Parts: sequence; C-alpha cells; structure tokens
Amino acid sequence: MVPDSTRSEGADARRTLIQDWLSRELGMPPERLEPASSDASFRRYFRAFRNGSTFIVMDAPPEKEDVRPYLKVTQLLESLGAHVPHVHETDVARGLLLLEDLGGIQYLSRLNNGGDAERLYGDALRVLADIQVRGQQAAAELPPYDREPLARELGLMPEWFLRQHLGLELSAAETQMLAAAFEFLILEALAQPAVFVHRDYHSRNLMVVGDRNPGILDFQDALRGPIGYDLVSILKDCYISWPRERVVRWVKGYRELLYSLGGEAGRDEVEFLRWFDLIGVQRHIKVLGIFSRLWYRDGKSGYLRDLPLTLEYVRDACARYAELGDLARFLELRVVPELPRANGRVAASAS
Repeated sequence: MVPDSTRSEGADARRTLIQDWLSRELGMPPERLEPASSDASFRRYFRAFRNGSTFIVMDAPPEKEDVRPYLKVTQLLESLGAHVPHVHETDVARGLLLLEDLGGIQYLSRLNNGGDAERLYGDALRVLADIQVRGQQAAAELPPYDREPLARELGLMPEWFLRQHLGLELSAAETQMLAAAFEFLILEALAQPAVFVHRDYHSRNLMVVGDRNPGILDFQDALRGPIGYDLVSILKDCYISWPRERVVRWVKGYRELLYSLGGEAGRDEVEFLRWFDLIGVQRHIKVLGIFSRLWYRDGKSGYLRDLPLTLEYVRDACARYAELGDLARFLELRVVPELPRANGRVAASAS
C-alpha cells in the first residue's frame, strides 16, 4: 500500500499546481477550491468557485494517468448527444482539465433517498440505447473489448480476491475449473454484438441534472465490446440492488427500445437475457478482483463493503446457467463462508 505521508505530500503539491494553473495561466483565480470526489484510479476532482459559477478540475498525475483517452471519449460521446462534462481548458502535459460541473447529486444518492427509479433509469437507459445504436462509428474508434482484456480482468479475481483477500489456496482441480469457466465466459462475451461500452455506467457515475439527464462521468476507459455490458453495470449495480423481477422487466424493456431504434436485440428475449446475465458474471468476477486490489495495493478499503453484493450477483447468475454449475458449487463451498471473516479481519486491522 502507498504510505499516507507520501500520498499527502504528493496531493498537496498537486493542489498548489492547480491553484497556480487557474490563477496565473487561465486568469481565473478561484475564490475557493474544494475536493469534489476521487475515484478508484489516481485521479482526483476539485470544485472551483468563481464569480457565482463553479467548474471541476480533474487532477490526473501524468506519471499515473493519461488524460488523452478521456479527451477522445469526451469528443465521441458529445458527438452522440450524451451529456458529458464539457472540456473548457486542458493541460495534457501536467494532467489538468477544466470541466463543466455536473453538480453533486449522484443517481445513487437520489435513489437511496427515494428518488423515482422508473424515471431515473428510464432516462439512463434511453441515453444508453442511443449511444449503442447511433454510436457504431464512434465505437469503431475505440480499442476492442476482446479476449486479452476479458481474460486479464477475469484473472484479477483469483489473484486479489481468492488468494489475497480470502487467503484461499486453490487445488489443481479448482484452478482448472476456474480456467474452464473463464474460457466459457470469454467465448460468450465475444459472441455478443459489439457496441460502444462505457464500462462503468452505474449509479456513482450518473449524475442527476436538469438538462439532458443523466450527466455521465468516468468514461475514459471505453471500449468496443459486448452489448450487455453497460446494461449490467446499471441494472446489476455493485452499489445498489433491485429485485430480479424488476431487473428482468427493465432488461426486456431495454431490448424493445433497442429494437425500435434499429439496434441489435438478439433472436428473442431469452437470448438477450442470457447475454445480460453472462456478461454480468464476467463483470462481477472482475469487480471482486478490483475491489480487493484497491485495498491490498492502493490502500482503499471502502470498496470491500461492496464485495458481498458483487459476490451475490455472481452466485445468482451462476445458479441459473448449467454451464457454470461447477463454479456455483465452488463459490458456495469455498468462497461464501470466507468472505465475512476476510472483511472482518480488514475491519479489525483498520480500527
């Protein structure tokens, strides 16, 4: 893990750099500069207040993050009419961007406070369908979400979740079983129609805004890949869950929307739901690894509380498809009993 002292020293230097950039180079010294958010990467965001207006400054240390993919995907999404933060100023060499402020109301907070889920999800799904159907040319400019990234992401789970977090030592048979399950998931993903994939289209990256809702964040890792991926990200969200019946209804409605717009929607509802469920297993297996790595490598423990829901998504989907029966049994016997103990150990060490 990165020592806190090293983090704070680097962060203080970057904040001074931001103040200087705004004041001297852009001629807009802020009245105040407040932390807006951070994410699972090394990026941070500050809200700059000036003359009754606010802007967001993205701070992306260039030795850790490259802002050029963000700028490219911003342009692609803006061309499709999606409401992403408009870029006002850039300093690519120093990793600084001055962005439109989309406010501070995440979908997650609005939903947790009783917001109208049907309206909020309706807005988000209409925008997603528009991106997927109208964005074929834009998607062609993105790297492919092909075998290599799919396999790399799946490999995070055995390394960081099973071994590092749960402390499991896998037998040869278990290792072989995981390899077979992962290969099945990769082949299923590659069989889906390829579209523009945001990759993190969920309630923490969708902002409630008055104009062209939702505002969309954290899209810089976009790829061209499986049509069900972003749908899983929002409807099987790692931070909030909905009853299966409601999710299936939303999935069916989304398929009808795609069809009405001339998009690919599968042979029937069964095939489309299979696409949705199986790419969800790939995504959530990846997330189990990423959330664990964020603690053991990066010192960010907050994501561990979201492991139980993420694991439940994997368990539920595996139980619905015979091809994943061996993986389902492994999870029930070896993983489910260990997760509470592992999370408890981290909580005890942090207290």
